[in-house]
Amino acid sequence: MSLILSAVESSAASLLAIAAALAILIPASVGAIGMAIAISKTLDAIARQPEAEGKLRTTLILGLVFIETCIIYALIVAIMIVIQLF
Repeated sequence: MSLILSAVESSAASLLAIAAALAILIPASVGAIGMAIAISKTLDAIARQPEAEGKLRTTLILGLVFIETCIIYALIVAIMIVIQLF
């Protein structure tokens, strides 16, 4: 009986590890792609209108901060999954 219980606990721990990995993997990869697209578009805009560089840079930094904040929230959720707060 204890062997079966041990196997079930091991399986549950494995599933929690997979859930935590996916909880950070998906938002981090999507966030990285979003950041790359934002940076690329901002550089294109600066190349077309160099005089607007200051406003574009400020907007870019603000947008990157919001994307990074979402990724940090996903990291917190992954940590909560690992320590089983859900």
